[in-house]
Amino acid sequence: MAPAPRTGRGASSDGAGRPLTVLIAGASGMIGSELQRQLRAQGHAVRTLVRRPPRSETEFAWSPESRVLDARILDEVDAVVNLSGASISRIPWTPGWKRQILDSRIGATRALAEAMGMAERPPATFISGSAVGYYGDRPAVRLTEESSKGEGFLADVVEAWEQAAQLAPEGTRVVLARTGLVIGPGGAMTPLRLLTRFGLAARVASGGQHWPWISLHDEAGAIVHLLTSGVRGPVNLAGPTPATSDRVTRALAAAMNRPNALVLPERVIALGMGEAGRELLLASQKMVPAKLIADGFRFRHETIEQAIAELVHPEARASVTGGRSPAASSDAAA
Repeated sequence: MAPAPRTGRGASSDGAGRPLTVLIAGASGMIGSELQRQLRAQGHAVRTLVRRPPRSETEFAWSPESRVLDARILDEVDAVVNLSGASISRIPWTPGWKRQILDSRIGATRALAEAMGMAERPPATFISGSAVGYYGDRPAVRLTEESSKGEGFLADVVEAWEQAAQLAPEGTRVVLARTGLVIGPGGAMTPLRLLTRFGLAARVASGGQHWPWISLHDEAGAIVHLLTSGVRGPVNLAGPTPATSDRVTRALAAAMNRPNALVLPERVIALGMGEAGRELLLASQKMVPAKLIADGFRFRHETIEQAIAELVHPEARASVTGGRSPAASSDAAA
């Protein structure tokens, strides 16, 4: 029989109880850094896994490739958040890099799940990173957590990634955080902002393909919310108002006061980026956050224009903060 997970706020559905101690893998990235900030601001304790020698008492060394992680660390935390994985934005996707994309996710996730299984008191909650790639290219389809798996390299990667997370011990609540384009100061927004700054903003192919997006603040906020929720299984982390790629690039150009008159043809993307271009830029995924909305999560940024405006002009945050309930957005149920 598997050891019983610890109880407390991490297992609560109403958010009441003591502050959490949260262990984060992949804490140094854009999402991990914002997650740490929000957790500490709310009084939670943060522990991080690092691949270098620890520099403080809140850091712990691990080697996911070798499955090296002291299971005793897991006895001291209420929840684990896994944000590890090689970048899918690195182009081209050579056979070697595709293997790294898969192995980095599977290895880290299995290492965490196995360590939880060996802990005397496994954490109550395991939130494991996942991705919109699960759904494949699904034009005009409203994608909720109940939607089936699509086709393609990323769909297969995400399926294996999520299966690895389910190896967590029985009784640990597993949440699979399916994320798309995060509107923040790093990640995929970096090349988009650079091109826009130099007047090279362009419509991507037809511009009609849906790009699932979420602001960095809401991405981290949703993870914090899920730590104290009863929700389990796949959860779509996306803004409540779906947006096409054309709307994304136009919003960025407008916020940066730059033109958006160019067009990046589909054939150029397919020839220049190959499989990566087809799955990252040309795929259409109208992903909606059905579970988050049903669970009462309140988005700060309900539209792509709000999220991008705050990214480009953070000093104007008060003027773009969303205050309505996400369920009030007509597009959220479209």
